[in-house]
Amino acid sequence: MNMNPAATSPRDAEVLIIGGGPVGMGLAIELGQRGVRSLVIERHVRPQPIPKGQNLTQRTMEHFHFWGAERQLRAARTIPPEYGIGGLTAYRTLLSPHTHDWLQRDLVKPYYHTANERLPQYATEAVLRERAAQLPAVQTLYGWDVVEVAQDDDGVTVTVSERAGGPEGAKRSLRAAYAVGCDGSASRTRVQAGLTQTLTAHDRVMVLLVFRSTQLHELLKRYPGKSFYNVLDPALKGYWKFFGRVDLGNTWFFHAPVPAGTTADNFDFRAYLHESVGAEFEVEFEHIGCWDLRFAVADSYRAGRIFIAGDAAHSHPPYGGYGINSGLEDARNLGWKLAAVLQGWGGEQLLDAYDAERRPVFKSTIDDFIAKSIQTDGDFLENYSAERDPVAFAQAWQARAQGAVGEVHAFEPNYEGSPLVAQAAGVARVCSAKGSHRFEARAGHHLAPAALDAGTPVFDLLGAGFTLLALGAPATAVQAFRDAALALGLPLTVVEARAEGEAARYGASLVLVRPDQFVAWAASPTALRVDEARLLLRLAQGATLEHPTAA
Repeated sequence: MNMNPAATSPRDAEVLIIGGGPVGMGLAIELGQRGVRSLVIERHVRPQPIPKGQNLTQRTMEHFHFWGAERQLRAARTIPPEYGIGGLTAYRTLLSPHTHDWLQRDLVKPYYHTANERLPQYATEAVLRERAAQLPAVQTLYGWDVVEVAQDDDGVTVTVSERAGGPEGAKRSLRAAYAVGCDGSASRTRVQAGLTQTLTAHDRVMVLLVFRSTQLHELLKRYPGKSFYNVLDPALKGYWKFFGRVDLGNTWFFHAPVPAGTTADNFDFRAYLHESVGAEFEVEFEHIGCWDLRFAVADSYRAGRIFIAGDAAHSHPPYGGYGINSGLEDARNLGWKLAAVLQGWGGEQLLDAYDAERRPVFKSTIDDFIAKSIQTDGDFLENYSAERDPVAFAQAWQARAQGAVGEVHAFEPNYEGSPLVAQAAGVARVCSAKGSHRFEARAGHHLAPAALDAGTPVFDLLGAGFTLLALGAPATAVQAFRDAALALGLPLTVVEARAEGEAARYGASLVLVRPDQFVAWAASPTALRVDEARLLLRLAQGATLEHPTAA
């Protein structure tokens, strides 16, 4: 297939985005700010008021920072900042004497430019819609369904139907160079593109309850600063009962396993809530729905000119708040790469690297964090019981609390195995969600923040393209990068500063930073030729298969 993005047929946009949830709107903003014309097709006219995807990591908030929407997102918060966004794990019931902190993501704040946040997904979507509306390069079609997605050598054609357009609905045919399916776990885009997925069933039916209760707020005042809670019940063998605040004092959501065949009419959900909390309280239900607990990962995130992102590419139980954050990272990763290819400064390998980087990271998120957590909790509940052996249980429970801290530090998605980053000679690397938070600049890892000369945050100096941090580097080496970037037509911002204070923590005099704030290469060469700099830049822009070493 000829993948030249320059098509001969008229186009409605350069990229068609199917699905206008957080991932689709985030991708549209990423492209729009880079001057790439996109058109978002979303079936819902307004965000749906289901409180999911609430926990936004520090890394995700960096996206909102660069999208010009961080202040607006924090203003949309439904729980006061002083109340905290931490979690708690309890044994048997929420009012149990056995509890410990859980998912304390604030512990890794020093390694990111922004603080984390918590708010319902529909509030996040509203902020993203508002920001997208401010960008001339972003168009939206709200209230339209996608009927068909097809591609040829020159582009992608998407047929859409207006949902409120009468018995048959008004239909339109839209044309673009590329299409991205951000249309959820039942993605029509994925199916029509022929992208298969691997499913891992856990043979569990889960319920999602949204309910109101001021009495529950009163009962949980004993846990100040906590906004979400999971209950470990020995009968569930490691699967959680999970509570979360939607606002402060009134509205809640609850995920938990229920028997197969459960419906809204044949199960006593009120009693289930009381049992899970360990006390009775008033409940006013707003939503009752069931879903199948499973893990799903597409076997590829790309089929020619069609890509998938977010839940269309990968889905999992809402354990730990990884889903929305993974999807928004997909948007950042794919967005700059599509822009680079469409604007002529990125190679075809750049688009293949989207799958090569993002799919292994999500697979690791499942294996090393979510599924592992279910297995670890199940093993703990099988081996320890507060009723059977309280002394042994207390010791093991304390060890769990320490392990929860370690898990937060270990979740550090990275692209060490990426074809776009310079690797250390003779060392096999893999892209993974498991790593370690460090200030050192490492190829394939997120750039840690630092205050440069005069206290300026390095994140305020990064360019929209690649950035070269020159920290006391030889002038000839810096010029070599300037000359190589000019010859390649590659957007390169050079930031020169002294290698002192926080900048010294990078441990390198030259750090090449990608448009998504991941490090492509870092070293302290005494000299660097233009041809060497050119090779490094060609690797980072996806234009060469040659792999220079990291030093």
